Amino acid sequence: MNFRGIEKILVIKLRHIGDVLLAVPVFRALRENFPQAHIAALINSGTEDVLTGNPFINEIIVFDRSVKKLSLSRRLWEESIFLRGIKNKHFDMTVDLTGGDRPAIISFISGARYRLGYVTRKKNWLKKNIYTHLVRKNGSQHIVMQNLDVVKQFGISTDNLHIDFFVPEEARSFVRRIFRENNIKDSDTVVHVHPTSRWLFKCWKDEYMAEVINWLIEHGIKVIVTSAPGKRETEKAKRILSLIPSRITHHASRLIDLCGKTTIKQLAAISRASDLFIGVDSAPMHIAAAVGTPVIALFGPTKENRWGPWGNIHTVISK
Repeated sequence: MNFRGIEKILVIKLRHIGDVLLAVPVFRALRENFPQAHIAALINSGTEDVLTGNPFINEIIVFDRSVKKLSLSRRLWEESIFLRGIKNKHFDMTVDLTGGDRPAIISFISGARYRLGYVTRKKNWLKKNIYTHLVRKNGSQHIVMQNLDVVKQFGISTDNLHIDFFVPEEARSFVRRIFRENNIKDSDTVVHVHPTSRWLFKCWKDEYMAEVINWLIEHGIKVIVTSAPGKRETEKAKRILSLIPSRITHHASRLIDLCGKTTIKQLAAISRASDLFIGVDSAPMHIAAAVGTPVIALFGPTKENRWGPWGNIHTVISK
């Protein structure tokens, strides 16, 4: 497909942390095909850290999700200001990797000459009239390939499908300090366990995860346990830790509890410094795979062929 005059590109991915991370190959494809273009990412607040430091991206535009909690009149006002800001940036191309009405409206109001998106069903009047380039989504593929297909079917592709995650020195320093404080040496085996997900239905039984952590520690392995800072996840992680026998928890240097105490970048640095990651289908699982750590991923209600660890040494256990 011959796209002309592409100087500014907007990629829209208004989803959660893991979803945004798995869109990285699309940014690489755009950069390789339009090396001089200004490429912007429009993402939800709270997901910025998975893209910061990525050389394929010139600008990160954050949609503040808290606007949804405002009164209707105030919300409409704030969203009109946001949309006006997008229009004033004069994008030449939009790539909607989200689906739904909001990104469709954003794509249209942007005024971009080329507007790429996808449909999941044959009849979608709104999308057929808003997008200039529309593809059918192949739901049987991994999400990485589903994202890439939105541009690939119009001649924009890449041979490098690696998921890049950039860990700053500050986050690496944080992990070095944690290792020093807990007497973790280079010769030690370290396993990063992240037993929770924002969707608790994805999680394994607490007693099963506690048994795995217990086994690791009894075999002399240093275990770092993390969770997101949200109340539901930290409470679940604490319940898991409470099931570990007291004789094990007394080995403070073998069990490091960082539940709710890390940023996304610090979480990535922990995985990068570990020998193995164990967790459920979650953003941290995708981050661990992205930074090159072998992964054991536990899957239950979700499909590993669509959401499994991408491009890394991994084992998927599913029921």
